[in-house]
Amino acid sequence: MQLTLHEACEPLALILGEWRGAGSGHYPTIEDFEYTEEVIIGHSGKPFLTYGQKTKNAANGEPLHSEQGFLRLIGGVRLELVLAQPSGIVEIHEGSFASNESACVINLESIRVGTTPTAKSVQRVHRLLRVEGDTLTYDVSMAAIGLSMQHHLAATLKREEK
Repeated sequence: MQLTLHEACEPLALILGEWRGAGSGHYPTIEDFEYTEEVIIGHSGKPFLTYGQKTKNAANGEPLHSEQGFLRLIGGVRLELVLAQPSGIVEIHEGSFASNESACVINLESIRVGTTPTAKSVQRVHRLLRVEGDTLTYDVSMAAIGLSMQHHLAATLKREEK
């Protein structure tokens, strides 16, 4: 049975779907890397979107990272994003979006980052996501392990046909 998108989520209907592509990452404490990625943005008929992401090493196909979360629309153009990562990091973001029939920009800034005792120390994260037609691009910056906020990831994904 096909669920009806909750009316609160309609302004973000453009970002729903399965997205696949490639990206690159860097940070002063690690070697630069290339990855492939799959992102699935869905809904349950409730006033939030579901988000699932996983990446693999572009050179050998080994798993790299994954995260699961929820994008909550908070009236008008305000958003909250809650993400959990198996590395022991939980991010809580606030932000805003602008959208029309063919494009959407989402700008999110962490308000809290929680870590388990064995996780890397992350202080802040900024996520900028853009969808234009069937292309999703994003940039992620972070302040981690005592370093100031700086660019970490960028990727371009294409919407998969069903």
